[in-house]
Amino acid sequence: MRVVAARVVLVGLLLVLVGCDHLTKSVAKARLEGEPPRDLVHGVLDLQYAENTDVAFNVLRGVPEATRRPVLIAAGAVAVIALGALLIRRRPRSRAMHAALLLVTAGAVGNYVDRLARGYVVDFVHLHHWPVFNVADVYVVAGGLMLGAMSLVARGSRPATPDS
Repeated sequence: MRVVAARVVLVGLLLVLVGCDHLTKSVAKARLEGEPPRDLVHGVLDLQYAENTDVAFNVLRGVPEATRRPVLIAAGAVAVIALGALLIRRRPRSRAMHAALLLVTAGAVGNYVDRLARGYVVDFVHLHHWPVFNVADVYVVAGGLMLGAMSLVARGSRPATPDS
């Protein structure tokens, strides 16, 4: 019964995080679309509406849209299913690992749902000298950094072997 309750809590947290991401995207679309950027910290941070039909850093910009969209939909489905399965089925080594996986999954789901519903991902946070991004992107980066840090800590705590 404890496992079921823990999974229900995880799904609830996932829905809250994805909901927060989509709420911010809806507000950005309603208030920023067609408007000039809104300065928050002059020369550093502004709110700027953007529709992203690509992935981070426009890595697939050379791929025709007719090919890119189906590839992104299929790859996104695989990623969301795999992350969801990892999150729900796997017993994490720590709460921090669970939190990191939850963040990465929430970010992936948030952007995937956006891509399915709109055909693009709404971005609106602009740090100067960096591409425009959204809350789901923050989740993915924060969760990824947490997983990376935990991996480094785990690697550093292993006893040395004669082969190393």
